Amino acid sequence: MEEQLREAVRSLCRGYPESYWGALDRERAYPEAFVRELSEAGYLSCLIPEAFGGGGLGIREAGIVLEEINRSGGNAAACHAQMYTMGTLLRHGSEEQKKRYLPEIADGRLRLQAFAVTEPDAGSDTTSISTFAAREGDRYVVRGKKIFISRVQHSDLMILLARTTRRADVDRKTDGMSVFLVDLRNVGDRLRVQPVDTMINHETNELFFDDVEIPSDALIGEEGKGFAYILSGMNAERILLASESIGDALYFTDRATRYAGERTVFGRPIGQNQGVQFPVAGAYIRSRAAAALRDQAADLYDRAEPCGAEANMCKLVASEAAWEAANAAMDVFGGYGLAEEYGIERKFREARLYLVAPVSNNLVLSYVGQHVLGMPRSF
Repeated sequence: MEEQLREAVRSLCRGYPESYWGALDRERAYPEAFVRELSEAGYLSCLIPEAFGGGGLGIREAGIVLEEINRSGGNAAACHAQMYTMGTLLRHGSEEQKKRYLPEIADGRLRLQAFAVTEPDAGSDTTSISTFAAREGDRYVVRGKKIFISRVQHSDLMILLARTTRRADVDRKTDGMSVFLVDLRNVGDRLRVQPVDTMINHETNELFFDDVEIPSDALIGEEGKGFAYILSGMNAERILLASESIGDALYFTDRATRYAGERTVFGRPIGQNQGVQFPVAGAYIRSRAAAALRDQAADLYDRAEPCGAEANMCKLVASEAAWEAANAAMDVFGGYGLAEEYGIERKFREARLYLVAPVSNNLVLSYVGQHVLGMPRSF
């Protein structure tokens, strides 16, 4: 079944060659046609249970979809949040919320691709967010700002983490945060969206909440318990983005291997030289190690067992494997690697992102040092 899934995704991706992605990158445009076809094929709803119209597959299968998109030369970041963001709703939402939204998310009528957590003054310290949702009768009024919130312009719904009790008024810094499912179609001009220009075509934004009103039934789960809800979704995010990095690593090693066999300098294929062979081979080996870690994390996640360590570790190893492979490919292609027409420089830029997002690899090391190895907390 796995190979059939891989081949089906590859077949779809053949309709969107690197020239398609290169043109979008130059124009800073969204891959609307690709996302639509991916949705219609059911891939973006594969984690939604069949009872709500989804594929009912596991996170490993979802990871394979994203891996193959990136291995083909595409960029799954355009739509990956449609897979994992709905997990907060699925795991912690009410039955009424799930019945109302999940079927339409599954068939593509609704897009839930925006995940509003990070803030300019908080960064990776999520407990320091200050965006506040004040309860006023049958509604909440939200004021604050968020940064690096992607795909807002291409999403109907957004998961929002905000404080409902100020940090100074809680015993534990992780208390007092709540999660909301915001219908972006109904917020009007009180939510201001400012695009952030980045070195990759990532559709990311800064958001300004100027007394945005949302109904009280937008609250997911219990008020004040949102930090735990967000954490459970972050494990899925790390596993899936690790899969994208694995796909990137294989894209680079595939392309570098082929080019090294074709490119002749000094009367011999450059791939005959160990100085060319070894970096590519090393990156490939590490991509296989990352895939093994990803599969272990996915297995734990699908069995609803603790997987925080495995999810974080596979994200780190996969992102580093992709970056190692990106640099190896750039060396193999030489000057041609910098030419837009070859696609290497675009993917090179895209691969760099996951060393720092959705969590910095330094924080992953800190997490493992403290929670896995039992060393003193470093911050």
